[in-house]
Amino acid sequence: MENSPDPILDRLTRLHPKLIDLSLDRVYRLLSFLGDPHRLLPPVVHIAGTNAKGSVIAMMRAALEAAAYTVHIHTSPHLIRFNERIRLRGELIGDAALKDLLEECEAANAGEAITFFEITTVAAILAFSRMPADIVLLESGLGGRLDATNVIDAPALTIITPVSMDHQQFLGATLAAIAAEKAGILKPDVPCVLADQKPEALAVIEVKAAEIGAPLFLEGRDWGGRELPPPNLAGPHQRRNAAIAAAALDHLPGITVSDEAITKGFENIDWPARIQHLQSGALAGILRPDQELWLDGGHNPAAGEAIRDWLALEQQKPLHLVMGMLNSKDPDAFLAPFKDRITSLHAVTIPGEANSLSAEELADRAASVGLAATTAETVRKALEEIVQDQPGPGRILITGSLYLAGKVLAENA
Repeated sequence: MENSPDPILDRLTRLHPKLIDLSLDRVYRLLSFLGDPHRLLPPVVHIAGTNAKGSVIAMMRAALEAAAYTVHIHTSPHLIRFNERIRLRGELIGDAALKDLLEECEAANAGEAITFFEITTVAAILAFSRMPADIVLLESGLGGRLDATNVIDAPALTIITPVSMDHQQFLGATLAAIAAEKAGILKPDVPCVLADQKPEALAVIEVKAAEIGAPLFLEGRDWGGRELPPPNLAGPHQRRNAAIAAAALDHLPGITVSDEAITKGFENIDWPARIQHLQSGALAGILRPDQELWLDGGHNPAAGEAIRDWLALEQQKPLHLVMGMLNSKDPDAFLAPFKDRITSLHAVTIPGEANSLSAEELADRAASVGLAATTAETVRKALEEIVQDQPGPGRILITGSLYLAGKVLAENA
């Protein structure tokens, strides 16, 4: 298609030999070539943390829009289409506009080395600088200190969601090291809404905040305990995420969001692949009426704990897992919180993902923690085998990767 952004997106993946190379130098260079659009943005909320970033942004967006504010959003990764990463005044960027934007950034970059995430983050910032809005919600991609989003000198607010173990190969092997990277988004005199943290993470963040003079508003000390409507997302962890979102709205300078707007917004949240019940579609249609199909992109220990807590509140049924995972993740740690609940496990290779664990590797890893796993060629075949081999009511959860979740949503459409 003439206006498809796909060819240029493919070209942009080849501008740097590494997928991830944490640095701000290349980002600042390209922003300079484009006239420093990061200095021309509406007020920015910058959010970092291990899990919950996207859910908190989805909740904030829903409440802000219910209060008639206009919102630009940058999140990652996308599930089905790259356009999902950039919302302008609440609407997904169109193909033609995205193509033009990326071509402009490509031309300004002039063939210099830059990672895919860096140049596409610059593209989002450029788009936000050209369209008025009341607020920008900006999600860190990886870490915070050296993440491509960390070029906003004076955001209106920062948020740090719970910090836990993930991406150790880039952020450090300890919780304290990871927390130090997340704390890199703190700015002098900019308030930070800080979710409850484990002691070693909290200590690091508090030291950094004191060093630079960033006011901290800490869960349990400065906020929390407020009665809120339950968000339209499954799992008890989402109530906590709702509390983070509400606290952020309360501390956002110049913005007033009523309880009525929060209630309306939370009732209408759209955030797929987060303990999502797939009740119809091509894959859901494979199942028997007494079977449920759920999808979650969780891939780290904290996500495993969230699944465990969700299962504890659901009617007890046999749990059948269909799982794919990147080779940079730790399936043992992800499965540990809820492995005793699993009746069967089908391991799959994430289709089209070069960095996926093979189904065989994943099955071996599951076996190492005492879970007998079967390999399946595809998610569809795994579902068909479960329908054939597992009589009676059952709950099927496809999980382990947002990349797998995106493939599932596309196939189920």
